[in-house]
Amino acid sequence: MTVHSLTVAGLGAVEVTVTERGEGRPILLLHGGGGPLTVTPWADRLAGAEHARVLTPVHPGFNGTPRPGALDSIAGLATTYVALLDALDLQDVMVVGNSIGGWITAEMALLNSPRVSGYVLVDAVGIEVPGHPVADFFALTPAELAQLSYHDPATYGIDPAKLPPQAREAMAGNRVALEVYAGRTMADPTLAGRLGGVTAPTLVVWGEADRIGDTDFGRAYAAAIPGAEFTVLPETGHMPQIETPDMLVKAVWAFAGRHATPKS
Repeated sequence: MTVHSLTVAGLGAVEVTVTERGEGRPILLLHGGGGPLTVTPWADRLAGAEHARVLTPVHPGFNGTPRPGALDSIAGLATTYVALLDALDLQDVMVVGNSIGGWITAEMALLNSPRVSGYVLVDAVGIEVPGHPVADFFALTPAELAQLSYHDPATYGIDPAKLPPQAREAMAGNRVALEVYAGRTMADPTLAGRLGGVTAPTLVVWGEADRIGDTDFGRAYAAAIPGAEFTVLPETGHMPQIETPDMLVKAVWAFAGRHATPKS
């Protein structure tokens, strides 16, 4: 785990905590509103299964990390992570993001960094689709959220009451940070229209049992991005990296193999 001190255009000084594992093709893995623990096991699995160097940053403000006041939007996080790729001098990066991490990934795609060769949006939020609203995350109890998030909520849902106090405090802090970045609607009404400007290869992966945003929502997301591929994972909810991790590894790595920057 390393803390990187960045100077980000329009934001000033930003500290980003990043965990790395593995060697090989750089993968920037962006977590959702549940925090970095929602992607940590999958990062280990990907790095162990493939020739991949997986970098998992903590969005500033999550897990008790500092968040500068100027960093208060998904677009700001996207700019921050492009600056991180510059600071680390990475090339041929594949950016993978789940939920709000997928929203950040979409905003990164619009920044057109030459360091990135492709983007994978996994059950992303952020757009508005008429007739297919995203679930009101902030109005849901943990049990209700689990019912909407998983194909098998009985197996994968978490009861916060059974967690230690430190974990519950972290969850509460993450919820506050999520609202700062994403707002209570978890959407930017301008995003779908702007996604027509994406030029890089993009894959949209969706769990068929996702009820945070249904598969029609996912199809609309893919349709908004020129040339985007769309893949549905069976018996999978909002977080494939938890529920069907091997299927997600296969989908992401196959896409990464098709879209690599040629060596000079």
